[in-house]
Amino acid sequence: MHKYIVPDSIRARVIRLQGKPFALDEIDAARTALVVVDMQNYYVAEDYPNQSPQAREIVPNINRMAAAVRAAGGRVVWIQTDSAEALAKCGKHHKYKLTPENAARRLKLLSSDNEGFKLYAALEPKADDLYVRKIKFSAMIGDSSNLDRVLRDNSVEILLVAGTKTNVCCESTARDASMMEYRVALLSDATATSTDEEHAAALNGFQISFGDVMTVDEATERLVSSSSRIEGRAHPPFPASPPIGGEEKEVA
Repeated sequence: MHKYIVPDSIRARVIRLQGKPFALDEIDAARTALVVVDMQNYYVAEDYPNQSPQAREIVPNINRMAAAVRAAGGRVVWIQTDSAEALAKCGKHHKYKLTPENAARRLKLLSSDNEGFKLYAALEPKADDLYVRKIKFSAMIGDSSNLDRVLRDNSVEILLVAGTKTNVCCESTARDASMMEYRVALLSDATATSTDEEHAAALNGFQISFGDVMTVDEATERLVSSSSRIEGRAHPPFPASPPIGGEEKEVA
């Protein structure tokens, strides 16, 4: 797992800008979703070309954070990259940023009927979690996915972002969410990428201008359950979610 400690210089800049280390003093679970990005075999499992050993190491922390959010009355959203519309909606990336061989391999292994698409086996998704497919690095941008609608339909205003890779899809999704009026925290010990340097650079930049960076323990300590916040009021109902599996996971 990446060993990340907020540099004193970064912490000082954050406090100078917002007056305190964390903008999220407390996390209202009823308005919160843990958004887990791209923890698929393609990015996590051994023997896949884009796999990251650090991504396998964060699995226990993701499971722990997911359990805490559910127990407090929040939602867990699993984001999976699907290559079905990749050429139509981000074709230039595949043409100019990837060799033909790498592009063809990505399209094949991230197809929904391939094992590479599926969530890594050690994760603990639940049947009533939410499942969203995305096309582009950011799940929030334009026609990449319906994540924004899914979150707003569930009255979510606070996002805890976990997954891989920290400096690509996690950071892209988190930054765009911040600009779309969500309050966002990147989880430093539940995100992973290829190197410590890339991980630290993404987290350092994000917390200066976009949102918080905190550990799973720091996020859990700030969770306020829906039952303790509003005595006697039931958690608002959520729409039914598709079943877990390698097939249909998208929330329409």
